[in-house]
Amino acid sequence: MVLTACLTSEAQTVNVSASFDSSRIFIGDQINFTIKIEQPSDLQLNLPFFKDTLIKNIEVLAGPSLDTVQLGGNRLQVIEKYLVTSFDSGFYEIPPVLAELKSEDGVKRFYSDYSFLEVMRVSIAPQDTTAKIFDIIQPYRAPLTLGEILPWILIVAILAVVIWMVIRFLRKLKNKKTKIEPVLNIEPAHIIALRKLDILKTEMLWQMGETKKYYTRLTEILRQYLENRYGILSLELTTSETLEALVKTGFKKDESYKILKSVLTGADLVKFAKYKPVEEENEQNLDNAYIFVNMTKKGEVVSESHPKPETGEGL
Repeated sequence: MVLTACLTSEAQTVNVSASFDSSRIFIGDQINFTIKIEQPSDLQLNLPFFKDTLIKNIEVLAGPSLDTVQLGGNRLQVIEKYLVTSFDSGFYEIPPVLAELKSEDGVKRFYSDYSFLEVMRVSIAPQDTTAKIFDIIQPYRAPLTLGEILPWILIVAILAVVIWMVIRFLRKLKNKKTKIEPVLNIEPAHIIALRKLDILKTEMLWQMGETKKYYTRLTEILRQYLENRYGILSLELTTSETLEALVKTGFKKDESYKILKSVLTGADLVKFAKYKPVEEENEQNLDNAYIFVNMTKKGEVVSESHPKPETGEGL
């Protein structure tokens, strides 16, 4: 469901859509409510926000999770997702959501269409109990006999023997290999990252007005470090997908996690939402990149109080 609004002053288009993952759920089920906004990359819109409920009886459990996708042609798509549920059956109509553009000429609003959701009760018995005879309790199930179980036991035993023989064969085959693989002398991930951060610092990109290029380079260095250090293909993932993949490796949501999230999220705002950070933010984000790499480098033990490291001098 999409409502298209034309910006006559800029000859550009903003599209807003809102929808549920499904039009029907049972009471207590959880479902995503997704808002998508297609807009020019250089446009700054006030995005919709829901705190506790979408409407009465449609509760917000989590969100919004924000993501952006480059569409090409100087356009991008902003995606907001909310996890919602309902404990009251009925048919609900969610009013159009809106995004606002504030300018000297006033406020322009861009609306989606209505969204609809049916919340159903679980059917326990036929609606008309006189039209059909149904069981008061489930039919009694007789216990399994040895004759029924024995064939399955034999099948499992045979499979276990086959698997054992295959594993034994593979081990013997592995022991016969005499070729020694050459050992590559690869630099540690943190050495590579710190060296690149030093180069980025000397280029002084944001000081020359190249703020977007500065944050693109900064996040590329951190994402490449995550790939070298933790095996996460971060360059192919969004910020939210990168953080989720990092946690799946066993990484704890500690101070270093918060620092990484702050740098990546701040960079997204600059690259996709046209946010203009002040000088202190640009310096702090570079310092935080140094801190994160030093806190997470392999083989190092970091104390509870993490001192601000020297920004790569002497490496």
